[in-house]
Amino acid sequence: MAKFTFRGGIHPYDGKDISKDKPIKVYEPKGDMVYPLSQHIGAPAVPIVQKGDAVLVGQKIADAQGFVSAPIYSTVSGTVKAIEPRRVITGDNVMSIVIENDHEFKEVEFTKPKPVEQLTKEEIIKLIQDAGVVGMGGAGFPTHVKLSPKEPEKIDYVIANCAECEPYLTSDYRRMIEEPEKLVEGLKIILRLFDHARGVLAVEDNKPDCIEKLRKLTENEDRISVVALQTKYPQGSERHLIFAATGRAINSSMLPADAGCVVNNVDTIVAVYHAVTQGRPLMNRIVTVTGDCIKDPCNFFIRVGTNYHELIDEAGGFIKEPEKVVSGGPMMGFAIFDLDVPATKTSSALLCISKDAVSSAEATACINCGRCVEICPGRVIPSRLADLAENGQKEAFEKMNGMECCECGSCSYICPAKRQLTQSIKSMRRMILADRRKK
Repeated sequence: MAKFTFRGGIHPYDGKDISKDKPIKVYEPKGDMVYPLSQHIGAPAVPIVQKGDAVLVGQKIADAQGFVSAPIYSTVSGTVKAIEPRRVITGDNVMSIVIENDHEFKEVEFTKPKPVEQLTKEEIIKLIQDAGVVGMGGAGFPTHVKLSPKEPEKIDYVIANCAECEPYLTSDYRRMIEEPEKLVEGLKIILRLFDHARGVLAVEDNKPDCIEKLRKLTENEDRISVVALQTKYPQGSERHLIFAATGRAINSSMLPADAGCVVNNVDTIVAVYHAVTQGRPLMNRIVTVTGDCIKDPCNFFIRVGTNYHELIDEAGGFIKEPEKVVSGGPMMGFAIFDLDVPATKTSSALLCISKDAVSSAEATACINCGRCVEICPGRVIPSRLADLAENGQKEAFEKMNGMECCECGSCSYICPAKRQLTQSIKSMRRMILADRRKK
């Protein structure tokens, strides 16, 4: 039973008014294209081209390495310039394929699949796998893996994550406003994989126009409903979305499938639609370029591999020098120090802001006010967990349910002492997960 919300959460300034009314604008890249081989959770893709090879749009340039992996396709025509490490948004140097763009955008001949009604479940999953579709909300989990649970007959809900709760982001909003039909058709395709499941389009109620459009499109669909969720961050977090939309709870040791649910992002579902109905691999996505430093904030329809510098220039450049540039949103995005990085399958936004409130804040001692506990959607005690993390007490950290933190950043946001609680907890969680992998 839908709860429409969850316990805890915050209401930060959402910044969506800057770009929400800017229609999707197609941008064609001008410079070289860079394709990191790790654009997804799991094993990196393996190059199947060499330096000097000519490639076309839609040509596979790297193959999946195992089941939990995803292939990568060229999004331009041109020549393979190099296969070498290149910097990505996290600051890491990742092995990448560099293609010199010839600006002709000549495509391979795509083979259109059989009508959806004639496809078996196995054929649908194979089309999604071959297309390299991954979670485009930021996680990058290969979609064919998510759609292949051990017991598909136990899946009761397929949830379309239409919340877009992260401040400033409007790419999913524009997709729902301009192309809601593709979202609904993509959801119907996924529902074909699960005989007993119902589709849920879960939208925050600060998007009444999207809710109206989607309800009109699905009024005759017996298996699909639109749920208006209360607007609150982090409503789009998988655990909290499932609880708000279905009333079912999961923890860090469970998968959504353990609660009879499958969750996919808006753009991911549209990519499924393109893969299954047109045979087109994942090559494009929508990226929001926004912030008070951008002259003309936009929602760009881009080719994966496009350089961030180009997107800034196309948005009119900076009207003032930003103190911080973030790939993604302000709560869970990555602060970047170099714009010479490529947009990948999981790039949702580029946020350029004039004041870096985080860096300028001076942390003081915890005043034991309890605000972090009150708003924590994971129902843990962030202030105590951060203390344990800073002192390297792994065992005590786990006993206090530190692994239940979803790293949403709400505690750091609300803390009057300006402590970087999320950062400390996140670092400790990474160390514990690394230890578990070693064992």
